[in-house]
Amino acid sequence: MTPAVFDFSGQTVLIVGGTSGIGNAAAVRFAASGARVVIAGPDDVQGSAVAAELGAGVEFVKADAASARDMAGLVATTVQRHGRIAVAINNAGIEGPFGPLQDLDEADFDRVIAINLKGIWLGMKYQINHMLAKGGGCIINTSSSAGINAIPMVAAYSASKHGVVGLTRAAALELAASGIRVNAIAPGPVHTALLERMVDGAIPLSDIAAQVPMRRIASADEIAEAMLWLASDGSSFMTGHIMVLDGGMTVA
Repeated sequence: MTPAVFDFSGQTVLIVGGTSGIGNAAAVRFAASGARVVIAGPDDVQGSAVAAELGAGVEFVKADAASARDMAGLVATTVQRHGRIAVAINNAGIEGPFGPLQDLDEADFDRVIAINLKGIWLGMKYQINHMLAKGGGCIINTSSSAGINAIPMVAAYSASKHGVVGLTRAAALELAASGIRVNAIAPGPVHTALLERMVDGAIPLSDIAAQVPMRRIASADEIAEAMLWLASDGSSFMTGHIMVLDGGMTVA
């Protein structure tokens, strides 16, 4: 795949959950397109190492997506260092346990919802306040094809991703006249550590690929490419859209 050419020179992009997987791939592409990129995650060691590896133009701020204090501080720190946040990506997420929903522990369910759904809301809460003050911006949330069509054995994950769809659409309507666009991506299976943890060897990745009409699993780079387009002027009339990137799974 030859990446499209985008120009985000002089713009600041904030990626919550930018230290691994799709978020990391997005950080690479935005930085290569000229943006100043701030990646956030809860692990100081991992985040600092990733930022150092990505080089100039990328920096790490420690933040837990499920913490209101951390999310408020993340936005404040980014604004203090770089001024206006042009693009905010809320990508933090965990898979939760694999198994029947009646066997889920309450603590596990709460943790999935706290990061995957409440974390998206907290990110938007502080990003929106900043963007309203600055006259606009672009927000991209990460849902999942599991947020379009339910997937058994990952009920908490699927419920959280359905919630992201609702939050995205509601925010888009509230903000449509304010110069803030809010969209989401809904990836199907992607070659990331999250997918491997989710199935935990219970389902071979080859079997998952066989269920995709395109007969393969996506790369994180493919999903990141869609994020760049959603953040670009090419999608300037798009808001409230859930972009499904699943090789045809949800229409099969």
